[in-house]
Formats: sequence, structure tokens, C-alpha cells
Amino acid sequence: MPDRLRVGILTSGGDAPGMNAALRAFVRRGWELGLQPVGIRRGYAGLISGDLSPLTPRDVGGILELGGTFLGTARCPEFLEPAGQKQALEILRRENLAALVVIGGEGSLAGANWLSQQGVAVVGLPASIDNDIQGTDLAIGVDTALNTVVWALNRIRDTALAHGRAFLVEVMGRQSGYIALMGGLAGGAEVIVVPEVPLSLEDIVAQVEEGYRKGKRHSIVVVAEGVRERLGTTSQLARAIEEATGLEVRVTVLGHLQRGGSPTAFDRLLGSQLGAQAAEDVAAGKCGHLVAWQQGKLCSIPLAQVTRKSPAIDLALYRLAHSLAT
Repeated sequence: MPDRLRVGILTSGGDAPGMNAALRAFVRRGWELGLQPVGIRRGYAGLISGDLSPLTPRDVGGILELGGTFLGTARCPEFLEPAGQKQALEILRRENLAALVVIGGEGSLAGANWLSQQGVAVVGLPASIDNDIQGTDLAIGVDTALNTVVWALNRIRDTALAHGRAFLVEVMGRQSGYIALMGGLAGGAEVIVVPEVPLSLEDIVAQVEEGYRKGKRHSIVVVAEGVRERLGTTSQLARAIEEATGLEVRVTVLGHLQRGGSPTAFDRLLGSQLGAQAAEDVAAGKCGHLVAWQQGKLCSIPLAQVTRKSPAIDLALYRLAHSLAT
């Protein structure tokens, strides 16, 4: 419709449950406000290739309960190169997009900030199961991923108790131990190994042995994938614990199970609020910021201030997890 302001929207980087809730809310609230949402498929890759199509409220029906992203996503190294950046800017101009909404993690939002510096009107929405985006207490997808980890730990514990075994459970988190810490704390893990805290193999073995000395009949060690560089793979770590303790150790790698699945009620609510606020901000001419969630409320953070959290975990909660494990 020629009288509507054309606004692009894309999802970029790793998918996160609740992205569809944000897409749906942006499209429907934006339509109410006189915008013409334009979906960009496969993130920045789709922007560079011109893979765009207008979206109406009916186009986003039935996606609220779906994991993944209706628009698709992709890593896009081309967007880091001058030729790809030039093409992206040309597509935005050619398609007459007055603004762009970017849903993604720290890397995707860095791309949004670069576009903003080039004069593009951009609004960012945080989506990362690692919860490592500076400026927001929570990101889309975090709650669902944590519930998946706890669901898995509950079931692994049943078998660990039945056989008196130790289990190593690897969760996602190359640079952030958030999933390992919060999932391990909520799931009652005996040991939590994260990139932010430099535990040695001897430290891990000592914590496992301490639990058995205190009468525990099993042990669950939650390991963030990012500790591989320091401690080796989870399988190598399991063998080392077996050799040091004589215990029977089993390994479970949750992998991409943590990314998928129907989003929880919280992630649907969070995504819906963030998406609707993005539409309202664009309609009001407010851009160049991240719509963030702080202390239970929406707020705006300049895109230039959005970086990776370091550390991404609350060290007080890490100490609490260790205390409760004894």
C-alpha cells in the first residue's frame, strides 16, 4: 500500500524461541499504526540478496507458538565486507525502506549499530539464549532454553540416581556460562563449569568426590561448551574424572535441543512486548536504539552502547550454586 511507511524486519544470527512472537507483534501493531512491514528472509544475507516481501497481519497468523523464526536466519560473513555492506545499503534505498528492525544477538546488533551510523533508522530487539547482550536483563529465548535444560536435567537425574552414576551434561555457551549456571542452579547440579570461572580438572574432581563423601549416590556436572579449549571435550573430561575417581561417568550433550521448541509463556510475552514497542518507536520516528528489558520494564538503550556482557553471569549466583550443591 503506497500510503504506508515501508519498514523492514529481519532475524539474524542464532535462532531463539520467541522470535516469532516479536515478528508477529511488530507486524500487527505496525499495521495498526499505518506501517507496511516488509519481511527480510535469512537475516543480513537476505538483505544483501534482496529477498524481501511485504507482510500483513494474516501472514503472521499461527506462528506465536512456533520455535525458530518464520523469516529464517543465517550467519552472514558477507555483511562484514565493504562490498556486502554497500549492497545492503543499496537494497534499503532501492526498496524504499524508511526503517529497519533487527532481532538478534550481540553480533547482529553490532551490524544494526553500523547501519545506524550510516544514517539508516534502526531499532534492535535482543534475542540470544546465552543472555549475553549488554543493556538488557533478559533476551528473547533465554527462558525457553533454561526450561529445556532443567527438563533434561530432571530426567538425567532419575537415571543417575537409579545407577549411582556421575553424569556430565554439556550445554550451549561458547563465551557465556549463563545457560550452564542458571540451568545447573535450577536443576540442582552438583558441579557447574563455566568459561568465566577457571576451574581446573583437579577442582572438578574434588567437588565430585566431596559430594560422594557426604553421602550422595550420584553427581551431575553441568559444563558450558566454551570450556573445551581449557579442559578438552566433555568426553575427555569424563574419562579424566573416571580415572581420578573410579566412578562410572556418562556424557549427555544437549546441543541444539536447547534452541528449538515452542517458546514458554514468558518468551511469548517478552517477544510480544518488544515487537509491539519497536513498531510504536518506528511510527514515532524514534530509532537508533535497542528495546531492552530492565527490572521488569521496557526501556531504550542506544545501539552504540550494546556490547557483549562480560562477565555474562552473576558470580554471586555461581557461589550460591556451589553452596547449595553441598
